[in-house]
Amino acid sequence: MKTKISAVLFLSFFLAASALAAEPTVQSVNDSVNMTWVAIGTLLVFFMHAGFAMVESGFTRAKNTLNILMKNFLTISIGSILYFFAGYAFMFGDSAGGFIGTSGFALAGDQDVGFFVFQAVFAATCATIISGAVAERMKLGSYMILTLFMTGLIYPVVGHWTWGEGWLYDLGFVDFAGSSIVHLTGAAGAVAAVMFLGPRIGKYTNGKVNAIPGHSIPLGALGVFILWTLMHPALRPAC
Repeated sequence: MKTKISAVLFLSFFLAASALAAEPTVQSVNDSVNMTWVAIGTLLVFFMHAGFAMVESGFTRAKNTLNILMKNFLTISIGSILYFFAGYAFMFGDSAGGFIGTSGFALAGDQDVGFFVFQAVFAATCATIISGAVAERMKLGSYMILTLFMTGLIYPVVGHWTWGEGWLYDLGFVDFAGSSIVHLTGAAGAVAAVMFLGPRIGKYTNGKVNAIPGHSIPLGALGVFILWTLMHPALRPAC
C-alpha cells in the first residue's frame, strides 16, 4: 500500500515538474502578465472603496457615520451580485443595435471570470460616486434602489456603448481609463440625485448658508490620500 502511494506521489511530482519545465511561449507570458495586472487592478479598485468610505464619513456629521459605512458595504456587495446576474450581460453581451448586450446573464457561456470581477468593482465604484453626493440627504433604502439601477442597468448600458463595442465605439469614441464610462456616468447620476433631493436639512435658514462641518477632518483627509494613491494605477488596466 505504501509503495502504491509513493508511486502516485512520485508521478504527481513528476507531472508537475514537467509542466513547470515546459518552454513558455510569448502568448503564455503575455496572458500571465495581463491576468496579473488585472488582478492587481481589481484589488486596488476594491480598496478604493475604503477611501470613499473615509472621505464620506469624515466630512459628514458623526451621527450619519453608520449609515454611510453601510452604504459603502452594500454598494459593493449587492451591486456586484446584480452586476453578476444582469449588468455584465448588458455591458458585454451580444449587442442589440449597439445599444445593449443581450447574452451572458449570470456569466452563462464562456466568460472570463477575472475580467468580470474587475468590471464588477468598477460598477460599484460608479454607484459609490453617487453615495458621496447624497450623503446626509437620502435614506439607506432609497439609496440601495438607486444603486440597483446604476449597477444593473444604467452603468452597464453606458459601458456597452464603448467597452462593449456599441454605437459610440463604432463612431471611434475612446474612453480613457473609465473617465467617461465610470466617472462621468457616476457624476451625472450624482447631479441628478442632488437636484432632485435638494440641500441637506439645516443647510439654509432664511436664505443664510449654515456651515455643517465634518466630524473628522483627518479621517476624510486619509480617505483622499488613499483615493489619490490608488486611483491612477487602479484604472490603468481599463485603458
